[in-house]
Amino acid sequence: MAFNAALRRAGAVTAGALALTIGLAVPALAHVTINPGTAVKGSWTKVAFRVPNERDNASTTKVEVGFPTDHPLPFVSVRPIPGWDVKVTQGKLPKPVVDDDGNTVTESVLKITWSGGKIDAGQFQEFEVSVGPLPKTVDELDFPATQTYSNGEVVKWADEPKADGSEAEHPVPALKLVDGTDDDAHGAAPSAAPTATVLGDAGHASATSATDSDSTARAIGAVGIAVGLIGTAVGVLGLRRSRS
Repeated sequence: MAFNAALRRAGAVTAGALALTIGLAVPALAHVTINPGTAVKGSWTKVAFRVPNERDNASTTKVEVGFPTDHPLPFVSVRPIPGWDVKVTQGKLPKPVVDDDGNTVTESVLKITWSGGKIDAGQFQEFEVSVGPLPKTVDELDFPATQTYSNGEVVKWADEPKADGSEAEHPVPALKLVDGTDDDAHGAAPSAAPTATVLGDAGHASATSATDSDSTARAIGAVGIAVGLIGTAVGVLGLRRSRS
């Protein structure tokens, strides 16, 4: 009887821990975000704009990401995604900008638009870009995004944090820039006129992304917690019975 009661208690604790693990994981998928969320100042980096579908009755059919114009990025390269069309819009900046090397920049990539595909309910998609070199004098770059659904609804992810520091309803995707060593920049080339290219062959590009690895990691973590808690409960109970 005592053994069964202990197992029931262990099961309850395990279920609570599992629910907590899942609960903590869900908010990370609730907004349009940049992954990873940090990069080294002055370096080249690859980031993914992670876009979840938050509607049960519509699919995401278009994603538009705006690029910073106060600190334009000299080089932007896009990884194609099967089933999605990509358009890189390059144009004049609102006003000329002097970059970290003292060059005056008047044109840059203004936005990237993905369309033609779809993200169904309960799914998300990652849109990857390679950018660099990143600016050295700022701590964050914002990338406002616009998400369009198949029912015509448009959601703008462009809100700044609230005055009290809490998260806005539709927070702007942000890339935080941190200081690093000289090796972190791994030979960043001198700044040139901003350019945009598309990498790879869309017809043969792999459709597998961080989506699968991210989901797998979350599942393994949850199972690991559950097994660990059950094992601890059983071990303690066994020790008590042996002493008796």
